[in-house]
Amino acid sequence: MMILKNTRNITILTLLFFCVLMSRSQQTKTTEQPNIIIFLCDDLGYGDLSSYGHPFIKTPNIDKLAATGIRMTNYYAAAPVCSPSRVGLLTGRSPNRAGVYDFIPGPKKSEDLRNKVHLQEGEETIPAMLKTVGYETALVGKWHCSSLFNNPAQPQPDYFGFDHWYATHNNASPSHKNPKNFVRNGEKVGQQDGFSCQLVVDEAMSWLDNRKGDHPFYLQVTFHEPHEPVASPEDLVQEYLPYSNGLAEAEFFANVANVDKAVGRLLAYLEEKGTENTLVIFTSDNGPETFTRYPGAKRTFGQTGGLKGRKLWTTEAGIRVPGIVNWIGKPMYTGTTDAVVSALDFLPTLSEITGAKLPNKELDGESFLSLIKTGKFERKKPLVWGFYNALNQHKVAMRYGDYKILARLKNNGEYLPQIMNVYDGNEALIKESELTDYELYNLIEDKMESVNLVETKPKKFTEMKKLLHAEYGKLLEGSHIWRNEVD
Repeated sequence: MMILKNTRNITILTLLFFCVLMSRSQQTKTTEQPNIIIFLCDDLGYGDLSSYGHPFIKTPNIDKLAATGIRMTNYYAAAPVCSPSRVGLLTGRSPNRAGVYDFIPGPKKSEDLRNKVHLQEGEETIPAMLKTVGYETALVGKWHCSSLFNNPAQPQPDYFGFDHWYATHNNASPSHKNPKNFVRNGEKVGQQDGFSCQLVVDEAMSWLDNRKGDHPFYLQVTFHEPHEPVASPEDLVQEYLPYSNGLAEAEFFANVANVDKAVGRLLAYLEEKGTENTLVIFTSDNGPETFTRYPGAKRTFGQTGGLKGRKLWTTEAGIRVPGIVNWIGKPMYTGTTDAVVSALDFLPTLSEITGAKLPNKELDGESFLSLIKTGKFERKKPLVWGFYNALNQHKVAMRYGDYKILARLKNNGEYLPQIMNVYDGNEALIKESELTDYELYNLIEDKMESVNLVETKPKKFTEMKKLLHAEYGKLLEGSHIWRNEVD
């Protein structure tokens, strides 16, 4: 009996010992989890930062992030327009899977599909994932992932894991100056004095000051700038007038410079507070807007950095944007990389960094933690875009390795018209369309997409065409189809 009792005691002590070890291991893991900040601009082009070649705009704070971190030259947005791009970033999945194919307009009087499109309840997001491992989360800035903003008829930012949200549906209104359409956690804020990018940083710092406990944080800072309607501080406008072709261009240059100042303010705040171990990502939702594409686009002087097309194009300038990563307070690779990285990769990367379990969903992104640690990353998953409202008419595109292939869609001999959303009324039209009019480019040798290699590289073309058919077919199969609606 004494032997059994001693054995039982030893077993209990052993279990307690392992419990203590597990507890300490978990505490160590939690303290090592980084704070995470994602800065996301709106319509910032590949060439709009001085670190990406702009000849006049001064962006010293963002440039410092790039110089002391990783400057990516082959970084891609999830879509060439805002709403699907943001959905892709949040979920790690092609936005087509969530049914967000194009930008989401505000509510209309008529009951049609535009009033129904939104990020749906079944989708899992970065902030929701990070909350499972102890993170506090906040969104400050632009939301644009639902048609009915601040309306219980559709899930709002808090549903998707944001503890705190201070946001607008789409653009700052009436402009970046003194906006009056912000909502804080469901309550309208009213008109405020100041410029949008500075106001969202004010809110970010206020939230950080008032957090309870010592948990790591995830902060998504979604600037409205430099999307129209542009408004910029007068002192910055005057500074850029000598370098501009008129007042409108000076206002655009000043707008980007104001974003840089806002980024600098938040980074200085973190340094002052002694906040260490912070992973910072800076990027844009899509390429630059086309000048005067619509009546209000009179200050859209974004630069493409020599890339082809602009916003709403599936060519490079529509989807290739600045991408900067800096892990403050931690050893990391520093330098410029031509590795192919996407906004779709943020979720799996942050999962690997924090120990959070990946969503039980089909993901299109993959972790690029090896790039952050060693500077080496070879993408295994092709990047596929199915954007049915593309201005360049090639609605399907795929990047894999050094090459990119584009295709138009044709049904019964007719090219598909511009389509904003996929619903049961046009599902067959899209799914039964054939890929045609291919273009193939080696983006290492020809980033301007000027030499179509379909005829001169038949072996590579056959290989890429076969892969595109397979990958686009899987995307079609997994895309959400809106039901019982009208176009």
